[in-house]
Amino acid sequence: MEPANHIGFIVAAYAAATVVIGALAAWVTLDYRAQLRRLADLELKGLTRRSASKRSELAMRQAKEDA
Repeated sequence: MEPANHIGFIVAAYAAATVVIGALAAWVTLDYRAQLRRLADLELKGLTRRSASKRSELAMRQAKEDA
């Protein structure tokens, strides 16, 4: 058995793994941004978190700029 016989499968497996991991990373990043926007919108409506801090103010400003 020579490795050259299976090179197509190996390349396809690595390519598939790269695509899946890239898609998951993109999904997590987009979801994180969406959650920040939703949280900022809720805070603009007057709802606050018990652990509210200056970070939430930064998130609100950033959400306003994105909108």
